[in-house]
This record gives sequence, structure tokens and C-alpha cells, in this order.
Amino acid sequence: MKDSGNSFHARHLKRALDYVMNPEKTQGGRLVGAINCQADMAFEQMMDTKKQFGKTDKRQGYHIILSFKEDEVEPDRAFEITQKFVAEYLGDAYEAVFVVHDNTDHVHSHIVFNSVSFVDGKKYRYEKGDWAKYIQPITNKLCQEYGLSIIDVEDGSKEKKHENYKDWSEYREGSFVWADMIKRDLDACILQANDFSGFLELLSEKGYEVKQGKYLAVRPQGMTRFRRCKTLGENYSQEAIVERIAKEDLSFYQSQNEERQAAIVKCYVKRYHRAKMSGLQKRYYAKLYRIGKLKKKPYSQVWKYRDDIRKMHKLQEQYLFLVRHKIESAEELVSVLDNLTDKKKEASKEKSKTYKAKERFKDIFDKAEQIRELDDAESCYQSGDTFFEDEHNAWERLNTELLAQGYSVEEVESLRKKYESKYAQDCKAERAVSKELSLGRSIWKELTVSASAEEKQYDKETIRDRKEQPIR
Repeated sequence: MKDSGNSFHARHLKRALDYVMNPEKTQGGRLVGAINCQADMAFEQMMDTKKQFGKTDKRQGYHIILSFKEDEVEPDRAFEITQKFVAEYLGDAYEAVFVVHDNTDHVHSHIVFNSVSFVDGKKYRYEKGDWAKYIQPITNKLCQEYGLSIIDVEDGSKEKKHENYKDWSEYREGSFVWADMIKRDLDACILQANDFSGFLELLSEKGYEVKQGKYLAVRPQGMTRFRRCKTLGENYSQEAIVERIAKEDLSFYQSQNEERQAAIVKCYVKRYHRAKMSGLQKRYYAKLYRIGKLKKKPYSQVWKYRDDIRKMHKLQEQYLFLVRHKIESAEELVSVLDNLTDKKKEASKEKSKTYKAKERFKDIFDKAEQIRELDDAESCYQSGDTFFEDEHNAWERLNTELLAQGYSVEEVESLRKKYESKYAQDCKAERAVSKELSLGRSIWKELTVSASAEEKQYDKETIRDRKEQPIR
């Protein structure tokens, strides 16, 4: 939430707090909580913190939204998860208000927190990639504890409508294209240039913007940010480029090729008969072939075709889906989708079963966790430090209770690992089936849309032909 100007710097922060704590959205205020402040006095306390450290201008606060899968979580459970997230992510450094809204189909929670820490006055700073590194892993961990769906941070195959679940900047920039493209262009300019200034001129001729400061950075057409050359590898720092310009030319590469020793190898080729494709498979293969025109374009122009590249990847996945399930007709596709739907239900049921089994041991797991937390104090007590006598008594009491239930700390740890491993496998299996089902549904959606369009076209042509017939 940015600065609103000298008249009222924190206007956006105030509006955000008023919006999220709306009684009509939070069951009359029941689903409102706060950390390091009082919910009904949150704005005043946040402003006092800003004034105390002299930071009343510029960035005022931050707003995070956690959205849960439809019909998967109750508002009270969502509130509990959000409270744990806020405690773990913001800790004891920032004043925050967190609420749950249940007035939509998807239960979701809002977290609004001060940009200035009440502990040391430091401002919160979100760095590129923090979502994937810190925020999503915490929500995944909490959702796994409660048996809810999670988002795979490493999964790069989501459809475009799910881009907000990714590290947005990386996905928008298309790093899988840019890095390789920039390196090829840098190599070409290094090979052609006589000196560093000539190298920069060649880059400009290729459409690059160049920024020289502490680090050499370039930006090709279509890319929104500059990329530091040194991040592409040790051979692309400014010093390395200057050195390469001095020694690399065509004769340099020719001499490198001459040094290679030829070797005779045996190659066994097993020939397979080409499988015949069905009409449905040919249709998708034809799409892939048509997009193959990208290979004919200069490499440095790839940035123009990012959407086509993503579309090609999607079509390739759909084609492989048809081959993998041996689908040759729309009826077979429907049958496979029904089968995958049943498998997803079974996987979800198995995951829920494992979670419930794990929850039955929650009491002994909590006791074992408390014992581990007291281990250091117990070690000091055994060394003669009587200051930790209370911790020693608690440690002995917990061990006695655990043994009375028939478990040692080591056995509980082994049991915990067993259930965590089983639950992780169940989650992985469910995600795999969900991904396959989503892929199949995308094919079916495209088929139905295409069929509908063909029917409309047929109707238009029929009406036109009738109009053109002479009246007798």
C-alpha cells in the first residue's frame, strides 16, 4: 500500500483495514484477529509505530491474501491456519491484522500488516522470489498439516490462468528463453568485435539496450528489466568479456576444433515401425507442425513468440496425453476422464485416511516435540546447573507419560517420519492424478468448443443456401 500524499499518507492502509474487518464479511467480527496489536486499535497503533521511528511516508503497509480451494475448508479452520501463517512469517516484528471472509464461494483470508517494525523501526522489504522461497512453502506446510490441497512451487506446467501462483516476474520474463538467447548474442558480438566499444555497438545494432555501472547489464527487445551479464556465468562478466574479445576469433575456434581427437564408435540402431495416428491425434500433431515455423526465425527474435512457445508446450502435453492413454475417439477420451476422476477421488480418500491416522497420534507427537525442546535444558541440568530444575521436572514428567502410553521418544520419531512420508506420497499421487485430469479436461473443452463452432458455421451456411434458392 503506497503513500497517498502529504494530506493523508496512510489513506490506503486505513481503507484496507476497514475493508478486511467489515462485519458483514467476517461473521460479525468473529473471524477477526491480530498480532502485536489490538484489532480495533490496529490503525492507531501502526501509526504510532511509524511516528516513533520517523517513517510516516513512503510505503505504508502490505496486504496478503490466502485463498483456499472451494468447499475444502471451514472458516474456523481457515482462521486457525491464517493465524499460524502470520505468527511464523511475520513473527514478533510487525503489527498485523488477519481476518477470514466467508461471503464468497471460496473461503479466503486477508492479512494487512504495518510496513514498519515496532521492534527496531526497520521497513519490511519484499524481494523478487520471496513468494517461492518463503511464503508458499509456509502455506504448503500448514495446508499439509490440515490435509488440504497445496500448490507445487516447482510445477511449471500450469495453464496461463494460473500465472498468479508462480513467481510472477520469472514467468512473465520467460527466463527459459532469455538466458540462452542473450548468451548466444553476447557470444556472437564477442566473436565479431575488435574491442569493447565495438562489442557494445554490435549489441546496440541487435536491438539491445546497454547499461554500464558497477555491473554490465543488457536488455533485449521485449524484456522489461535489465539482466546483469555476470549472472549468465563466469564467462560473461565485463572483465571476462574484455578478455574474450582480445583472444577469441574464428581462428581461435578453429584451433580448438583441431585439438579434438577423432574416435571411432559403434552405433546400433533399432528400427521401429511408425505407428499410425488416429484423426484426433493427427489434428494435434498438425498444430505442433504448424508452430514449427519458429525454428525458421532468427534466434534473437524468440522473445516475440513467447505465447506461441507456451502454446506449443501445452499442445505437446495434450498430444502426449492422447498417446499415453491410447485415445482415438471422443468416446475414449470421456472414458479416460471418468477413470481419472475416480482415481482422483481414491487418491484424495487415501490422503485423508493417512491424515486422520496421523491425527490419532497427535498427543504423543506433541509430547515428543516438547521433550525435544527441553533436551538442551535437561543436558545443562545433568551437568550440574540447577537453574533448569523446572525444565528437568517437566522433561521427566513428559517422558513418564510417554512411556505409560507405550512409546519412547525414538519410537515416536520413527512413527512420525513414517506418517509424514506416507502423507507426502499420498499428496504427490493426488497431484499427479489432478494434473493428468486437468490436462484431459482441457482437451475435452477445446473439442466441445470446436464442435460448437462447426455447428454454428453449418447452420449459417444452411440458412444462406436456403436464402439463395429461387422461389418457385
